[in-house]
Amino acid sequence: MQAGFDVLACIEIDRYACETLRAAVARERRETHIIEADIREIDPYALMRRLKVDSGELDLLCGGPPCQAFSQIGKQHSLNDERGMLLFEMTRFAEAFRPKAIMIEQVKGMLTARDERGIRGGVFQQLVGILRQLGYQPRTQILLAADYGVPQMRERVFVVALANEDLDFEFPEPTHRKPGELIGLHLPPYRTVGEALKDLTHPVPKVKGQQPSDSHMDVSTDGDRRRINGVPEGAWLSSQRHLPADQLCNLTRKDTTKFRRLSNREPSLTLRCGEIFFHPSENRILTPREYMRIHGYPDDYQLKGPIKSRSGRVRHLDQHRQVANSVPPPVARVVAEQIKKSLECHKSSRSLAFA
Repeated sequence: MQAGFDVLACIEIDRYACETLRAAVARERRETHIIEADIREIDPYALMRRLKVDSGELDLLCGGPPCQAFSQIGKQHSLNDERGMLLFEMTRFAEAFRPKAIMIEQVKGMLTARDERGIRGGVFQQLVGILRQLGYQPRTQILLAADYGVPQMRERVFVVALANEDLDFEFPEPTHRKPGELIGLHLPPYRTVGEALKDLTHPVPKVKGQQPSDSHMDVSTDGDRRRINGVPEGAWLSSQRHLPADQLCNLTRKDTTKFRRLSNREPSLTLRCGEIFFHPSENRILTPREYMRIHGYPDDYQLKGPIKSRSGRVRHLDQHRQVANSVPPPVARVVAEQIKKSLECHKSSRSLAFA
């Protein structure tokens, strides 16, 4: 949307993620269709009729299929995990809609994931092979969010495929640089966690039955505060071997993301679904609003659904995980702007998103 696309529909199976999307549509007075369903049960041709879109008319089909099957921190079951097969829903919809451009976001592990025959990189080759069979020219690049003003060292693979081989597309050049690098001295340095959070007020405490609309609520438990106490800024609990044994518990030196404080002076590590990072100086986990700042969301964007503690359980995506699962908006914008440049001969831009 920030790049100028009119989002016609979003397909998303998660209940709370859909609540967030519906709230955004209502707030911005858009007519985007939010379809809460398993994408495998959606008939793309029926959806085309519902949206009044003819084959070849759609400018952009974009999506971020679930990454757990390919993630380097997961079990990497690839196509043996049903979530891995959802990657090819993009090609199923592309075959029907025949959009002018396709954008897919995935974790880096997708590039080397094994296919059904056990061939390393086979999943990626299948994907680009199908896109080529459909007449698309796929281009692939790993983008680092920090390069585009997001205070987070998040790397993800982007695949952009254009239907017209005469259309020129190039991935966006970085807008920020790593401090100390000689290349790109005219660019500002990476944004830091401290810069992202500096003007936020202290979060409100958790009150049963109440939840602030800005999601800036502290749900840290007493156990969280005790475990993180004494851990320096930018460090993690298992590295502090001088702390009491009952504070370290069974953590090993490999547990570098558990009970980890971020640093005010550096970009954040990649936000994850399994662990919530701790504030650089306060004995608490970060709030969803602070996660949104680190991810590049505007302050007027609101999340719906529960805010869970670090060890809490929620059936659907809580607010922290909604952020961690999403593409940082500034990165999505710069890639979409490049796509739009390639399609600038069209007077209007319409898109379909797989949330």
